[in-house]
Amino acid sequence: MIRVKITLLLVLTAILSHGCSNCGNSKSAGKETAKPRVALIMKSLANEFFLTMEEGAQAHNAVHPEYTLFTDGIKDELDVNRQIQLVEQMMARQINAIVIAPADSKALIPVCHRAMKSGISVVNIDNKFDKEVLSERGIHIPFVGPNNRKGAYLAGSYLAKQLAKNDLVAIIEGIPSAYNGIQRKLGFEDAMNEAEIHIVSSQVANWEMAKANRIASAIITEHPNLKAILCANDSMALGTVAALRAAGKLEQIQVVGFDNISAAQELLNKKELLATIDQHADQLAVFGIEFALGMLESGEIPSDHETPVDLITATAAT
Repeated sequence: MIRVKITLLLVLTAILSHGCSNCGNSKSAGKETAKPRVALIMKSLANEFFLTMEEGAQAHNAVHPEYTLFTDGIKDELDVNRQIQLVEQMMARQINAIVIAPADSKALIPVCHRAMKSGISVVNIDNKFDKEVLSERGIHIPFVGPNNRKGAYLAGSYLAKQLAKNDLVAIIEGIPSAYNGIQRKLGFEDAMNEAEIHIVSSQVANWEMAKANRIASAIITEHPNLKAILCANDSMALGTVAALRAAGKLEQIQVVGFDNISAAQELLNKKELLATIDQHADQLAVFGIEFALGMLESGEIPSDHETPVDLITATAAT
């Protein structure tokens, strides 16, 4: 009887020890298999640039399944409130990091600040947050993206080589509250002023093709001697080219854009677009995601990181 009790006690001890060992391993395994949850929040998904950005991020995640990716964007470039809601939704999902291309350089800062306070790492891509607003709040949100002024200057300088001193040009701008729109306008102006080329009109089309088409039509009517139109993104360049085609002025007026979307590449091949700037949409989100993963691992908020911009011309496209 004593031997039976001892045997039962040994068996029970072995079971309990095995069970505790498994419990410990289960907790450890849970920690090892927990994946960082990263959200990519973009601007208008009606813009090919952001669809390309999303595809690049998803391709990166497919090769690097060690993190979980969530992607979303807004329908309209001006729908700032919807983008704020997307950030709030990602906070509710207990995301670890948010990589955001903000529709507005100021309006998205408060909600991103709240996300940071809740322990979420935030990385700013594409359109830089306003420096003064960040300073007022005493926060730093790292920007991973291109120097838009530099990119626009490259396109403008290339255009200037095709023009003569005192020629007339116009600028079609993006959203005036967007940092990248402001910087692209400044880059165009830098190049035109340097070449002593006159900017006779600069109007806002909010990144939209249809609005740019209407504005371009009005500009070329008002300024019959116009030699070029500089567009702050390729969607607006597409609308501008369509306006010139309808007016029979494609050979008289040159157009430059910014983004190097596939539709712009087609225009480059047909010599209907002089140049555009490639800021590598497929890699821009990837740069931001990798930056965010590094922040999660180190627990630190690093400095900004400038990404490449390249001039793409009609000559190079052929």
